[in-house]
Amino acid sequence: METIRRLVAQVAPSDATVLVLGESGTGKEVVARRIHEASPRSGGPFVPVNCGAIPADLLESELFGHEKGAFTGAINTRRGRFELAAGGTLFLDEIGDMPLPMQVKLLRVLQERCFERVGSATSQPTDVRVIAATHQDLEQRVEDGRFRADLYYRLNVFPIDVPALRERPEDVPVLVAHFLAQLAREQRDSVSITADAMAALQQYGWPGNVRELNNLVERLAILFPGAEVGFGDLPPKFCEGFDPARPPPQAPPPAAGSAAPDAGTPPASGHQAHSALAPGSPPDPARLALEGLDLKQYLADTERTLLLQALQHSGWVVARAAQLLGLQRTTLVEKMRKFELQRNQVSDS
Repeated sequence: METIRRLVAQVAPSDATVLVLGESGTGKEVVARRIHEASPRSGGPFVPVNCGAIPADLLESELFGHEKGAFTGAINTRRGRFELAAGGTLFLDEIGDMPLPMQVKLLRVLQERCFERVGSATSQPTDVRVIAATHQDLEQRVEDGRFRADLYYRLNVFPIDVPALRERPEDVPVLVAHFLAQLAREQRDSVSITADAMAALQQYGWPGNVRELNNLVERLAILFPGAEVGFGDLPPKFCEGFDPARPPPQAPPPAAGSAAPDAGTPPASGHQAHSALAPGSPPDPARLALEGLDLKQYLADTERTLLLQALQHSGWVVARAAQLLGLQRTTLVEKMRKFELQRNQVSDS
């Protein structure tokens, strides 16, 4: 999240188009609003549009407006979101759900900086900054023919990837404190969370991400106004697989003089991840001289094995796995894509 803050600070002063990527509920609109608030356009409007929530036959009118009599029911001239956002920022949420015909028209507006209302032949200039967001894999949708490649590259000038909450469990206490402070500012009932309850929340998978956490905090404040919420007060699904009486398992230190752990032993530190998790013994020099070795492939296999074992050891929490390997989270994500690492895989070492 610190990386995201730096990216927001870097891109905000420009007028570059930003593409915010992340699962539903991770706070993509919050990122878009922060960019707007830190930009020279902060004095102008911030206009959000959910492209997936508007019927395809109404989306063009919603974005560009329409003239009186343009279609049945158009009894008045109506301004669209591009006009309403003049001088400010237009946030196109769920851009991956936009129909292909509208993608063509949006691309033209982004390229030529002008548009026509539905039913009008007169072009109007537009002065808006566009920030788009999606939970979809746009590259895959481009390959499948469901999203235009030219529009994707036009939007993907400055991508920002917002990680899922399960990948950053250390943020859970901070977010809980933020939501509780928000309740206090609104003069609503609040609660306090015990350490064991907080630990349970940190191990939960959060399929609904930050939105789900916010909803839980509000629910607890309604159920236990002004009280302390313990582990036993949490809804059952947040407690599954968590024992508050049992500390997290720790890898025992190796005995003096003992052999190094084998390839399947999870690392206890980033240093061990580099030394103890090798996929096998180094090639035998004599055999190497006779048979030769594809060094590039051997190194790639070694790297893939280390990545997979670190992910398994961390429970597929990317931020933790990155720490074990001494990598930045974004670097590990790119390597996971490169080696096509997915949660249902098992180590072959």
